[in-house]
Amino acid sequence: MCGRFAQTLSREDYLAALDDNTERAIAFDPEPLARYNVAPGTRVLLLNQRDDTLHLDPVHWGYAPAWWHKTPLINARVETAATSRMFKPLWQHGRAIVFADGWYEWKRDGDKKQPYFIHRADGEPLFFAAIGKAPFDASPENEGFVIVTAAADKGLIDIHDRRPLAFTTEAALAWLNPDASSARLEALAHDAALGPDAFAWHPVDRAVGNIRNQSPDLLAPIDNPVV
Repeated sequence: MCGRFAQTLSREDYLAALDDNTERAIAFDPEPLARYNVAPGTRVLLLNQRDDTLHLDPVHWGYAPAWWHKTPLINARVETAATSRMFKPLWQHGRAIVFADGWYEWKRDGDKKQPYFIHRADGEPLFFAAIGKAPFDASPENEGFVIVTAAADKGLIDIHDRRPLAFTTEAALAWLNPDASSARLEALAHDAALGPDAFAWHPVDRAVGNIRNQSPDLLAPIDNPVV
């Protein structure tokens, strides 16, 4: 799953990593976002495409349509999102990208749990696949977005059995294309994500468990993990 992540660079840094020529309606802002502990229920900048133009909109992380009377969902499984009652309309018409530097997962052993920060081994930004209630500049508070997840593999499964679907830059832009066919989207979801070998991870301070904590120190490795 993905229940916490970091989004610390500036929007310009993330956009530059995409190396794209698509027209943008995005205000220039070189200030770092400096969000070291992004939690569900907060607004997150989502990259989306409408009218052949890229936009960045602050959107609520969580999805609960009017008929859903449970806790808002924050993730959607790639294996079922395209066909489920809950997510099929979002998959078809509400695809977006979340910028990230990495995400946190908690490794458990009995009653012990230890957070780890997982990031690209080469230090480059991540582009998480997301789906949500479009148009994103007018989405209702409770009908925001979810991050698409896939099964973990190789060493990642030692931390958690799910991971965010993180695209290559080319795939991220293709995912945003509103004209992408169902077959194209399926191919992207299953073949164009970064593999487990692209990632590295390390244990971090359990202070990340408190959403009020926002500090670069949360990303720093620790020497004495409990698990």
